[in-house]
Amino acid sequence: MDELSNLDQDNSEQPKSKSQIKRELLELQALGKQLVDLPDKQLINFPISEKLRDAILAAKTMKHGALSRQFKYIGNLMPNEDDASIRKALDKLQQPHRDEVNALHLLEEWRDRLLQSDQVLLDELALKFDEFERQYVGQLIRNSKKEQAQNKPPKSARLLFKYLSELQQNNESV
Repeated sequence: MDELSNLDQDNSEQPKSKSQIKRELLELQALGKQLVDLPDKQLINFPISEKLRDAILAAKTMKHGALSRQFKYIGNLMPNEDDASIRKALDKLQQPHRDEVNALHLLEEWRDRLLQSDQVLLDELALKFDEFERQYVGQLIRNSKKEQAQNKPPKSARLLFKYLSELQQNNESV
């Protein structure tokens, strides 16, 4: 009975395979490449050792073969670092960009739904934005449908997107 419990413990504590170790090191090397791509101002505040910071700054001046060797060196330094805190700091830096992208996706969705004559969305936008002009939006929708039917460039659809983004910006600044 005692041997069975020892076998169970051995199975759960198996050492990592070479492939798993290599995948983890490649992930850390990729994380190091992301750090090299950061501007120097942002790199100063990162939770990394001075040795790694110096290696990253040196990599910024290198080209081709030397750069690939430097990436491997950075990858070898990374296991000594706290990769969780580095990833957290990177995510924090990239969050404003993600928010901006999500806002653009929302605007594109609104535009597409309006161009498909979504009356419910039209009512929601009129309630959400005080300066929403139904008549102007309706005109842009009609013009866009005409342009699409005549295979013309989507000028009115672009104007609708621009109008919606201006509304969104005005609403955020207030």
